[in-house]
Amino acid sequence: MFWIAGGEGIFVGLATLTGWPVLQWWSGQLEHVPWHGFHFEDMIFPLFLFIAGISFPFSMAKRTAMNDNRKSIYKHVITRGLVLVFLGIIYNNGINFDFAHLRYGSVLGRIGLAWMFASLIFMNTKLNTRIIWFLTLLIGYWLLLLLFPAHDLGSTDIFSREGNLTSHIDRLLMPGRLYLGNHDPEGLLGIMPAIGTALLGMFTGEFMLSKYLNDKPLRKVLYLVIAAIVLMIIGKIWNLAFPINKNLWTSSFVCFVGGLSLLLFSIFYLIIDVWGYKKWAFFFVVIGMNPITIYLTERIVNFNSSNKFFFGGLTAIMPETWTPLIDGIGITAIAWVFLYILYKKKIFLKV
Repeated sequence: MFWIAGGEGIFVGLATLTGWPVLQWWSGQLEHVPWHGFHFEDMIFPLFLFIAGISFPFSMAKRTAMNDNRKSIYKHVITRGLVLVFLGIIYNNGINFDFAHLRYGSVLGRIGLAWMFASLIFMNTKLNTRIIWFLTLLIGYWLLLLLFPAHDLGSTDIFSREGNLTSHIDRLLMPGRLYLGNHDPEGLLGIMPAIGTALLGMFTGEFMLSKYLNDKPLRKVLYLVIAAIVLMIIGKIWNLAFPINKNLWTSSFVCFVGGLSLLLFSIFYLIIDVWGYKKWAFFFVVIGMNPITIYLTERIVNFNSSNKFFFGGLTAIMPETWTPLIDGIGITAIAWVFLYILYKKKIFLKV
């Protein structure tokens, strides 16, 4: 959420100001890959779903300890999933009643539905069966795209935007408009592998919740890192036959980004929980406690206008090369202060 709240602008501004190759490379990583391939920007969305998955075993254990019955947990899971779909539609379209032309696919909608279905699988299966579900979803999705190409737009490339089954199903069945005209990156069939991303998070959460290796935390971190590296290798190998592609949420993308997400989680777990270095993270905690709030607010509130009000004078007296950096810092600062006020008032938007 830091990157969404303005962090991208800071690093793009640094790259513009300094011209340093490493910062210019990183600035390029803060843009989505058009189709096949991977940039850091492409992992922000699945990382959010992965973290939502991690939290579910803890949430379920807490509710179980409070003697919540399964019916109430089912109700919470389904309600949360559907509310996120609704908020995603509002995010895309605003308050709009032209239902025939709304965009119904959304980031929040995919998070809601993938997390909901993964939670239902988690609640009704044991670990071995969950792993079977995970493998079936990823391999099944690959086989579907491999065996049933789309021919309606004349493409012979089964993984192109015009020739893949996922886009074809969206063109046939998705109501309203598609984000890219002939494809929507948050369409219907893509929910299938996205459930796998949520399940990866739940596997991680279940492992962290267990007492296994609690007396040997460094070994626990080592196992997490090994699992992360294995997933990334699988993703890279699978990429040779099924390209890493965020738009299609390919199975190779699930494995590679899931491994990278797990690796980042392992590093932060080591630093914060094992070594006990916590104070430095407060800046990010303030943002992370209200992720849906800042995501929706960024769409509704014009932070650029606020930035010009508070920092426009500084921008005017500085060389033009400083403008992107000042804008990035200004927007991030305004968003953070807004979230800090909510944090101090203990106002948290939860679904």
